Order: sequence, then structure tokens, then C-alpha cells
Amino acid sequence: MVPRTLAGQAGKILLLGLVTALAVWGAQPLVAAHAWVALGVLVAVTAVIFLVYLWRRPVPAKYLLPGTLFLIAFQVVPILYTVSTAFTNYGDGHRGSKQDAVVAIQSASVRQVPGSVEYGLSVATTGDPATGDLVFLLADPAGKAYLGDADGLRPLPAATVSGGRVTAADGYTLLNLGQASARSREVVAFVVPTRVGAIRANGITRAYEGEASQRYDPGCDCVTDTASGHVWRAENANGYFVDSAGQRLPQGWKVNVGLRNFGSALTDPQIRGPFFGTLVWNFAFALGSVLVTFALGLLCALAMHSDRVRGRSVYRVLMVLPYAMPSFAMLLVWTDMFNQQFGLLNRLLSTNVDWLGEVWTARLAVILIQLWLGYPYMFLVATGALQAIPRELAEAAEVDGAGAWQRFRAVTLPLLLVALSPLLISSFAYNFNNFNAIRLTTEGGPFPASNPTAGGTDLLITYMYRLAFGAQGAQYGFAAAISVYIFTIVAIVSAVSFRRTRRLEEVYS
Repeated sequence: MVPRTLAGQAGKILLLGLVTALAVWGAQPLVAAHAWVALGVLVAVTAVIFLVYLWRRPVPAKYLLPGTLFLIAFQVVPILYTVSTAFTNYGDGHRGSKQDAVVAIQSASVRQVPGSVEYGLSVATTGDPATGDLVFLLADPAGKAYLGDADGLRPLPAATVSGGRVTAADGYTLLNLGQASARSREVVAFVVPTRVGAIRANGITRAYEGEASQRYDPGCDCVTDTASGHVWRAENANGYFVDSAGQRLPQGWKVNVGLRNFGSALTDPQIRGPFFGTLVWNFAFALGSVLVTFALGLLCALAMHSDRVRGRSVYRVLMVLPYAMPSFAMLLVWTDMFNQQFGLLNRLLSTNVDWLGEVWTARLAVILIQLWLGYPYMFLVATGALQAIPRELAEAAEVDGAGAWQRFRAVTLPLLLVALSPLLISSFAYNFNNFNAIRLTTEGGPFPASNPTAGGTDLLITYMYRLAFGAQGAQYGFAAAISVYIFTIVAIVSAVSFRRTRRLEEVYS
């Protein structure tokens, strides 16, 4: 039995106290948001932690629990969230619920009309004046104070009103004119939904309650323009309001679309071609990067493995230098070297090749950059593997009359592959998702005029990034579906490769 020590008991009390504090801190916003499922998970995890560390018997669990919780929090949960997002239309215009969309549509159509109530406005925040979430502190003509935020308008009896504006309110930091002016765009865009429309700012010190020209009618499940009578009816399966001509309102809502995102990549004519073209190049880039770096790294390792080479330590240090450089900086340097006007490569060769402006030259350029960045790693691992191969095997083959090439092909290379195959597989997986190599060199280009979203050097991961965060509008659901494809492809290739690696180990063990 492990003896109890004062230090051990103090550490346990400190740990459980910290867990309790974090649980209480995390429970408050969950209760406020009525997230009862998440609150139940938090309570269950806290209870498991207390059970494991207060019960003396499950000693292995005390060491396994932290790693398991971190694995679930930072690996399993993000994967599950990504997969769930792939089955939705989540993206620009489809971020919230249907009620959120209705509020946004009505608030965006608010106009000041004769007789609109005007308020004295004080812009405030509950956090830092420069970055905190904004709220409106409003004073009506009768001198009553109100709090306006994204949830609506409600009385604020504890506020102090002077000169037609709120001058103090407990729990809120009022912005002065300079601070409010610095955030004027946010102030103008901020709306407080009300029963008839919304309250919007008219400058920095005044606000008005306008009427919505586009109103939602739950009876017909539609939005009607009160001025023109134009009607947009809800398509709940797609998450937007659409009129008889097929024109949609810009604000929609998040809905489950099933396998539509996955199917679009395979069946939509505008997406299918770029997707499969990108997928083929993705495989070529990953395989090409691994093969050329492994070939050069192995060649250098074989050269440095010979006892006849003098100063091997110095040469090895020089060969590893590219690996010691920050890759993001070297990628930018190489991009400048391939520049058509002032790049070093064109100057040395006295050419005027637009390396990064044509598809095949750009692809060749990124492979060459990967060769320079990746061969030192392969040189290091190949050097270590060569030193682990007994020299007696090569000497025995030489005695049997095998030449240098035969010894390498029949003895050295098979034994190297047994040791290095897992590293080559992991290198393939890394290069399959090598975001920096493309983003910092070609940014996925060159792009055809007909499709600015899929470039000649795009990998699936850069294509996904552009879909999720590009200027064309975020499509998180579709980007998540692409990421699931990436995960599935890498998992299948890795599983098949590891199975063949095990067979190779059985043959040469």
C-alpha cells in the first residue's frame, strides 16, 4: 500500500480544489445558456475525477485519466464536431437558428418613420472599452433608462440619467465619445430587436426605434415586404426564404442537409472537376515529395556512410542546415527565388520563366522546394538506419560475389524499408495535408479564369481553407465534408501501408 504523505495529501486537495473551481466557472455560462446536456457532461466528468482521485485502489486510472480527458477534449470532440458540421449548411448566411434569421431580416430592414420613438444613447460594454461586447444604454423622453442588447430591450432602474442620457449604470463601462467613435462601425451595425422593429443608432449619442419593412408572418411561414407586398416563403429543408422567382433573402438559418455536402463534391459539375483534379494532384504532390526527398536523403546518407569520406561530421552538419531553418521563412525565400522579374533562379539561368504563373512550372517549383526542405530529415533517419544494419550482412553478400548495386538492392534497401516504412507513411500523411508548403508559396495558384476557388497547385486542405474562409463566402459545412474526405483517404492509405509494412517485417525478421 502506498503510504500517505502530507505533501501528497496537500497536492490532492489542491488538484481537486482547482477542478472544483474550474467546474463552477464552466457551469455558470452553461446554466445561463440552458445547455443542460453540456452541463450534465461537465458534472459527470467532475464526478469521475473526484471518484478516481479519492478512491485509493484504481492507481493506474489516476495516471490514465488526465491523458484520456485531454485526448477526448482536443481530439475526439473536434473530430465529432467537424463530422457533425459536414451534415449541415453551416456558413455565411446560415449560422444561427430560424428565429435568429427572422430577427436579422427584420432588424436589417428597419427604417425610421414619422413618430418613431427617439432615445438618448450611451454606448457601453461589460468588458474592455476597445474590444468588449457592446450594449446600448437608452433614455426615453420621459427619463426612464433601458438596456438594449441582442436579446431586446428591458428596463434598467439602477441607472443614472442626466441631460437626457444614461451617465452611469452598475456593471457597465460607458464609452466616452472618442472610444465610441473608434468603434463607430460596430455602433452603427448594432441593433436591438423590439416588437415593432428594432432600435438603431443615429450617430453616437442618439438612437431611434424604427419599423421593419420586412416582417415575418408565422401563419404563412413567410416574410412580407410591407411597402411592396413582395413575399418570400420559407424553405425549411434548405434553410432560407425564397420568392416565386427563386430569389433568396441573404439571411438564412442552419439546417441538417444530410449527405448533400458529400454528394456535391462527387456529382455537382462545377465542383466535381476541380475536386477530383485537386485530389489527383494532392496524391502526386504527397507521393512525389516523399519519393524525391527520400531518394536524395538516402543517396546523401549512403555517401556519408562510407569510411573513405573524410570530414563526414562537417558534411553531415552542412546537410542538416535546411532542416534547422524555420520552414515558413524558407518557403517565403524560395517564393522570391522563383519570381519571374527579380528571382534568383531566372537571373542565374538567364531566363524569363514565369515559374509560379503556369500550372506545371508551379507544381515543379513546389516539389523542388519540398526537396530542399525535406531531404535533411530523410538524410537523418536514413543515416541512423544504415548505422543499425550489421556490416557483416554486406560483407557476406560481397563474399558471395554480389556487386555494390546487388548488395544495396538485396540487403541494404529491404532492411532500410523495414525500419523506415512507418516514417515514410507518416511523411506521406504530413505532405498530404502540407498547408504551409502551398499557402506560403503559390497560395494554391495559378487560378483559371473560370474558377477562382481551385488553383493549379491547391491541395485539398488549401481548397478546404479557401471554401471555409475565402472572399467568396464561408461554407463551413462543405469545407467540413472535404476535411472528412481528407481524413478518410489518409486513414485508408495509412492502414493499407502499415499492413504491408508488417508483412515486410515478417519476411525480413
